[in-house]
Amino acid sequence: MRVPSMRFDDFSGVVLVSRGDETLLAHASGYAHIAYGVENTIDTRFAIASGTKGFTALVVIGLIAEGRLELSTRARDVLGDDLPLIDERVTVEHLLTHTSGIGDYCDEEADPPPPPTPLLATSADYLAALDGYPQVSPPGTEFRYNNGAFAVLGLIAERIAGIPFADLVWTRVTEPAGMTDTAFLRSDALPAGTATGYLEDGRTNVFSLPVVGHGDGGIYSTASDFRKFWPALFDGRIVPRKWVDRLQRAEGYGLGFWLPRPGVVHLNGGDHGVTFWSTHQPSSGLTATLISNDHRGGGPLLRRLDEFFTEA
Repeated sequence: MRVPSMRFDDFSGVVLVSRGDETLLAHASGYAHIAYGVENTIDTRFAIASGTKGFTALVVIGLIAEGRLELSTRARDVLGDDLPLIDERVTVEHLLTHTSGIGDYCDEEADPPPPPTPLLATSADYLAALDGYPQVSPPGTEFRYNNGAFAVLGLIAERIAGIPFADLVWTRVTEPAGMTDTAFLRSDALPAGTATGYLEDGRTNVFSLPVVGHGDGGIYSTASDFRKFWPALFDGRIVPRKWVDRLQRAEGYGLGFWLPRPGVVHLNGGDHGVTFWSTHQPSSGLTATLISNDHRGGGPLLRRLDEFFTEA
């Protein structure tokens, strides 16, 4: 396979491309922490923002596969009196496919955008933050990307399983996949080997992110862990294979995963000082992941990475 030429000028992060056990490209540059001169390495952990949504979807799908939930389960049947502005017709499937029409506490299309909510650390914090947003459209009538929908899914999964959401992701997704460096970390207490995100003015993003992520985003991971994730997913080690096939049965967006073209599955995320992009082609075993802790993100690098899949 021809490896597209790439320039990494001013890029801060990691790019890793592999095909099965073969590494086609591995690059790390920039600083995990500028003030202390700590350089990024291939194994540095980065925030992946909405890449977390794929994990949330798999937790929920796992509960469905066990018969503890259904795609047709109404959110109201689990939430009870909480979040009363969510339409009674909204189902788990609506939430998974961004067709619920619920009001979004973090609406990326809002003008002006919502202010940062950095004090979110517990499920109770998220429940309070999600409250008070009226339904925008009837359930099932339109695709509208919705962060709040996946936070709601995280709360639903917790209530059904009786286990904190972070533990559900660990036991049902990251542990089966062997993703030992993937976890929900406090943004104000990052451990060694983890990249701090940087805003355009050079400040860190600690005041721009929730303290701890939840169903809609905020987990930290590595490019190497995503090299493990995709094969584990398609081998049926996370959820049964029939559900892996089901999440791909759509155009553009499946159950928690983007479907940019036939035979290709994708997760991405972006936030203040965070860029994440990971794509997999099951037929060839090709995986390409870019993670950055810089406000400029991947830029032209993302287009060059996409060439791996258009030429595969």
